[in-house]
This record gives sequence, structure tokens and C-alpha cells, in this order.
Amino acid sequence: MKLRSSRIALYLGVAATCAVLLFPIYWLFVTAISPPADLRSLPPRFWPDVPQWQVFSRIAEERPMLLWLTNSTLAALGSVALSMTVSVFAGYALSRFRVRGGQSLGLFILTAKMLPATLLVIPLFGIFRSVGLIGSLWSVVLAHATLIVPFTTWMLKGYFDTIPRELEQAAMVDGCSPLGALFRVILPVATPGLAATALYGFVLSWSDYAYARTFLTNAQQSWTANLGITTMKGEYVTDWNEISAAAVFVALPILVIYLFLERYLVGGLTAGAEK
Repeated sequence: MKLRSSRIALYLGVAATCAVLLFPIYWLFVTAISPPADLRSLPPRFWPDVPQWQVFSRIAEERPMLLWLTNSTLAALGSVALSMTVSVFAGYALSRFRVRGGQSLGLFILTAKMLPATLLVIPLFGIFRSVGLIGSLWSVVLAHATLIVPFTTWMLKGYFDTIPRELEQAAMVDGCSPLGALFRVILPVATPGLAATALYGFVLSWSDYAYARTFLTNAQQSWTANLGITTMKGEYVTDWNEISAAAVFVALPILVIYLFLERYLVGGLTAGAEK
């Protein structure tokens, strides 16, 4: 009986936690499909009497939402590819090579992750303007990499620490070079960690607004989705239905990615304990 009560309490706790975490997403969706009058009603309506489903098609037709999402996807994929390329070698070097000051270097990289994005905006803007990258998605890709590389390097360093060195030694005995052992043995074993790290890097890039607002021009063709949504606020009247519908479009890709890569995410976070 005591075990059953504990299980019921556990289920109730999980249900309550899920309700708290998922309610903002639910409310965002309800705000998108609710008539304007319902948004100001007290007590609030948790589901509209007449849902306005046409708001999603109106956003897709009247706003370049698909273009904005494409720009966000390109920026996120480019920054993740660049960051993972650097972080794999940097994390592997910090994990395997014992050099003087290596631990201090790792802590320095972690400290760089703590710097706010606004602190780097001005120097990055000066650099990108001098090389003619202002207004290009490449400026956003490189700027996002400055945020992602410290984080992914530290994550991969910790993951490589959990992989036994004997795997590399056995590969080199069989004739592999150090780089060959990395690509043929270590990276296949580290696939869950690589997937989890890349997913976190993708989310960091996808959710950025400060860099996109600073480095992209006023032309809508170069805007990311987060930047495009902020332009939907009117001077006198703001259509919260359209803003919420656009936010649903932005949140949907992340939700889909998490659903498909959840097993890699969990595997990457727990593989160290299993090893």
C-alpha cells in the first residue's frame, strides 16, 4: 500500500510539473487563435468559443514567414557546423593532451561562455563592418559561433573524458594515426554526445535576437524569424494574434527536433554514467 501511494504521488508530481512547463506553449497557441476581445476578457478564456484558425494562413501569406524561417535555419545550421568542427578538435585536445596550463585554458573557455552577448556586439560589429559582412547571414553565423564554441567545447571535453583511452591505443596498434583513431573510433562512439551538443548549439543559435538585430540590415530578405516577429508590433495597435501565430511557427521546428532527437539527447547526457 505504501509503494502504491508513493507511485501515485510520483505520477501526480510528474503531471503537475508537465502542466507547469507546457502551459506557456498552450497559452501561446490559445492566444494565436483567440479573437481580440477574448484576449482582454476577465476571467481569461482558456479556449476560444470561435477559434480563428485562419490566422496561421494569413501570417504565411502576408508575411515572409517562410523566408525568415529559412534564414534562421541556415544561420543555425551554419553556426552549428562551424562550432562543432572547432569544438571536436578543441574538446578532444583538452581531454587527451596533458600540457601545462591545459586546465586553466579549459576554465578560460568556460568563462568565455559566461560573457553576455551584448558585451561582444560592438567589437564584432566593427570587425564585420571592416570586412563587409554587415547585412549578410555570415555575420550571424560567425557571431553565433562565438557563443556556441565555448559551450560545445566544454561539453565535448567532458564527454571525451568518459571514453576509455584504451580504444585509441588499440586503434593505433592496428595502424591508425591519432587523427584516424579520432575519426574512426572515438567519434562513432561519441555519437550521442555529438548529437546532444549539436542540438543545444542549434537551440542557442535559433533563439538569438541581439546579434541578428545588430548585424542584419533593414531588408526583410535577410531577417531571421526572431527579428521578423519584432517588426510585427504596430505603432498604435499591436495584433497579438499574429505575433503569437508567428511565435508558434518559430517554436514548432524546435519541438519537432526534440521529438526526433530526444533519445540522442538523453543518451548524450547519461552516457558518461553508463560508461
